[in-house]
Amino acid sequence: MALGKQVAANLPFLRRYARALSGTQSTGDAFVRATLEAALADEELKRSLDDGRVPLYRAFHKVWSSAFLESSPEGARDIPDGEHEAGAQARLGAITPLNRQALLLTTLEDFSPAQAGQIMDLSTEQVEALVAEAVSEIDREQATSVLIIEDEPLISMQLEDLVTGLGHEVCGTAATRTQAVESVEKTRPGLVLADIQLADGSSGLDAVDDILAIETVPVIFITAYPERLLTGDRPEPTYLVTKPFQEKTVRAAISQALFFGSSRPL
Repeated sequence: MALGKQVAANLPFLRRYARALSGTQSTGDAFVRATLEAALADEELKRSLDDGRVPLYRAFHKVWSSAFLESSPEGARDIPDGEHEAGAQARLGAITPLNRQALLLTTLEDFSPAQAGQIMDLSTEQVEALVAEAVSEIDREQATSVLIIEDEPLISMQLEDLVTGLGHEVCGTAATRTQAVESVEKTRPGLVLADIQLADGSSGLDAVDDILAIETVPVIFITAYPERLLTGDRPEPTYLVTKPFQEKTVRAAISQALFFGSSRPL
């Protein structure tokens, strides 16, 4: 596969990772742009991308690490100020990046600990220790109330069990856009888990757009077709989990969404 096609195939998922790591679409995309610019300027780095996902994420990791220690990459400094952007940037100053990266790489991006070690220049054992540390942090997080927007009863029940198992409260479930908005008006949740395609043919994207007009709340989208939302052609979700999902993946996404406290994805 030509380099351009190979990078293009992996780019949507790198953007997903960057956004989950930084807590915002704008900042995540700025780091991805900086990574691609670095690859274009360095022939050795460009050649390394022929080997697939691991070298691409490794290149991103180097850009992220250097920028975190120094300043935001070019482009991130020009992001308009806003409630969520300001909050995300404030939390970036306090984030413990290695354990968060290790957790997201091995859950959201489904790398093995050995592959994550290659990306982060760490041993497999070090990655596993960082993941354990991140999970311990999650266990200490404050509980919140969660609205589940999902039209498949079995999946909705699975998410309810997962959420309550993490110590959170399910304040409502909804299968349509109308039900979702009504639930938010009544319960004011601290987190929303949303499917894309709902029971009556309505859209989870539209439901979340309505919700965010009422309340600023972190949102995690869960869909079987993530590539449809990761085209780069329109504003996209900050947190996106692929169906069929693993519980550890949803757990990591919940943790990161609550860490930043907001995620205006639309």
